[in-house]
Amino acid sequence: MIGSSVAVVGGDATMVDDEVRLVVGEALDGLDPAFALEDLTVGAGDADAVAIVARVMDALTTPPLLSDRRVVVVRDAQALGAQECRPLLEWLAAPTTTATLVLGVVGPRTHRLVGAVGDVRHVAVGTRPAERVAFVTDTFTRHGLQVERSVAQRVVERIGDDVARADALARTLVSIYGTTTLGFAQIDPYLGAAGDVPEWDLTDAIDAGDVSRAVVVARRMLDSRSRVGVQIVGSLSRHYVRMARVEGAGLTSDAQAAALLGVKPYPAGKALRQAERLGGERLRASVHLIARADLDLKGERSYGGRDAEGDRDPTELTVIEVLVARLATLARSARR
Repeated sequence: MIGSSVAVVGGDATMVDDEVRLVVGEALDGLDPAFALEDLTVGAGDADAVAIVARVMDALTTPPLLSDRRVVVVRDAQALGAQECRPLLEWLAAPTTTATLVLGVVGPRTHRLVGAVGDVRHVAVGTRPAERVAFVTDTFTRHGLQVERSVAQRVVERIGDDVARADALARTLVSIYGTTTLGFAQIDPYLGAAGDVPEWDLTDAIDAGDVSRAVVVARRMLDSRSRVGVQIVGSLSRHYVRMARVEGAGLTSDAQAAALLGVKPYPAGKALRQAERLGGERLRASVHLIARADLDLKGERSYGGRDAEGDRDPTELTVIEVLVARLATLARSARR
């Protein structure tokens, strides 16, 4: 049951909008949106924000016509400053029974409006594969679709880090199949291109000495077209520079490594332990390989023109695959 106010908060605008859509449907509960819904988006300018708030307050305080209540939506509410928030905060302190306010906030939960709302729904997905699988399964379920865990896993393998696509995918599938149980063969034609994966999927595979996994992840990054080869090299460079800075520095704890690197203790600790595992000689060899790959990608080496069928750059693909394979091999040798 929706109360007088709901805030949907998250770091991804698409995911926030998708959740707002579901909340609005729940709040309307069968009411005709032509009469019961006021859906507004805050713009970038101060004058626009003032005008939007005026319309919001009018909708919240005016008795609804041809309906027993009204749902008022404010998207991008994070753009409202202290002055614009004041009338909304006053209404939230003593809400009317004929209106429901739904706020979409892209950003942290610390926004002043979020603290005053009765029902806060945070939309976020963890980085672990199991968390992504659970998110896809829950998203499908909310749209009336049932999938086995193995099917959800294959969906996640395709969309990768771009889990915000799950809601749009579910709505497309419902429009085609209705609410039902689906197998992967029914979903596959509507999945689209491969999504990107986070850079730590690659660095974790390399640090573990898993050559085949590192090559697969690197190829996935290129196939997703979210990154080019020099960006992958750049992320690997940052990863190994961190290790080079802590190697031989006499550090004994994650906190000390974090203080030196200026990052949180968890990634600092990972860098410290991997640096100790590799040692100075392997670290220097790894940094040399990364520098060589950077030069190759910037024109020092060529393995032919682009693949006309797949628009794939064979030089980029070859350089990246060879680089991550060699880095993972060095890491594997350190674990023996």
